[in-house]
Amino acid sequence: MTNAGSVRVVRDRGGRRITVTIDRPDVLNALDAATLDGLRDAFTEAAADLRVGVVVLTGAGDRAFSTGADLDEQRSFLARRSDYWSWMGHFIDAIDAIRDCPKPVIARLNGIVVGGGNELNLACDLAVAADDIDIRQVGPSRGSVPAGGATQWLPIVIGDRRAREMLLLNRPIGAAEALEWGLINRVVPRPELDAAIDDLTEELLAKMPEIVRATKAQLHFWKDLSWSLTVRHAREWLTIHADSAEVAEGLAGFHEKRPVDHEGLRDMLEVGGRTCPGCGRTAPGGFRFCGYCGVSLGGAE
Repeated sequence: MTNAGSVRVVRDRGGRRITVTIDRPDVLNALDAATLDGLRDAFTEAAADLRVGVVVLTGAGDRAFSTGADLDEQRSFLARRSDYWSWMGHFIDAIDAIRDCPKPVIARLNGIVVGGGNELNLACDLAVAADDIDIRQVGPSRGSVPAGGATQWLPIVIGDRRAREMLLLNRPIGAAEALEWGLINRVVPRPELDAAIDDLTEELLAKMPEIVRATKAQLHFWKDLSWSLTVRHAREWLTIHADSAEVAEGLAGFHEKRPVDHEGLRDMLEVGGRTCPGCGRTAPGGFRFCGYCGVSLGGAE
């Protein structure tokens, strides 16, 4: 077993299988830059190791596979949005390392799967879920376009209408429904999760490795096409938007454990806002104090 901070790597089956575990159970396996780098490195090493035939990706504990971006880290980008560009680079590198791995990758969904966590799932080849988990995209509810794989690949995997429902409504999708939609391959009772992973592993190891690699390369055509045409623009737009009022309100709602003020955001679009004399950002017209730095907005009523 090797441990790179927030990512653990375990070898078994005589070295033929590697299990990569996101090891941040205290924050529901949220993804910060260090964790993303750990995922990148683990999958890059697995890709180059000729003994390895299967890679499993999972989360530590039993509460979450991954809940996506670490929102404490994301909050820091409100002060300097250009730092988001680097963070998105870490995320893209991790997704690419999983997607480009020449060995079959199985997502072991042991808990809730949220936002960027589902984008990790989509980057894998197969997915097995415990029957009590939910999968959910939350970007439009929290202040981020889900363009780290979800907008690109959900229409391919589950169809356009279902992708729109998942991405625009942000409702949790239970394991049984996710199976029906084709978002995952198998659903099993939680005590049987590892046995199901073992079963898939044995089947995959009984296949020819170079033909499996070439088959994956062919299967990736539509995913590669949609990803390559969109991800650069997504990275730029998300960076420019990283200190926007919508992002700030989404993060504030999360950290303050309150509903997001969607009406306030709509009012700001409708009636405009005012520039904060303290930080220079725009606040809705009805705000008395800046939501970013707390400075009084003067004549606001």
